Amino acid sequence: MSRIGKQPVTIPGGVKVSAKALPAEQGGGTQVQVDGKQGKLEFAFRSDVNIAVDGDQITVTRKDDETFSRAYHGTARSLLANMVQGASEGYRKTLEIIGVGYQAKLQGKKLVLAIGFCHPVEFEIPSGLKLETPNPTNIVIMGADKQQVGEFAARIRKVRPPEPYKGKGIRYTGELVVRKQGKAFGSGD
Repeated sequence: MSRIGKQPVTIPGGVKVSAKALPAEQGGGTQVQVDGKQGKLEFAFRSDVNIAVDGDQITVTRKDDETFSRAYHGTARSLLANMVQGASEGYRKTLEIIGVGYQAKLQGKKLVLAIGFCHPVEFEIPSGLKLETPNPTNIVIMGADKQQVGEFAARIRKVRPPEPYKGKGIRYTGELVVRKQGKAFGSGD
């Protein structure tokens, strides 16, 4: 039995969870909908697991003992726990911009980055996400869907990842950037 998969997911107050079986034409499985103060999330789980909502707990069981079913058991439970936490509390990622003249600002539904290119880099803010720029060198991404928050943060960071010599670029808050030593000029031995 999967150690993660056998743990029930507790539903906090203010969150509604509903699970319904999908017809065989749609691949079977279970459609789970989680609704909370931060948003509404839906996901269709494969037919390899059974999902049951009992009062304030969600339990996940697998149908057989095949290798894929055992692996998917823990994954399905983790996805459910992330959905419940996202609907109740939400997720947030913070990015730092390091470099002289590098900055970010919000213009309507766009995030505009000035990060050393000859042109500003613009990102459309996806629906379901909220962005804040408390100062020009910080970006805060908030949303109910953990995957969407992480993916959008990764797309922003990919534009100018931190370089190893001066550390300039976009990084996650608290990310450790391993610095390299530059060339040493001096007399040769």
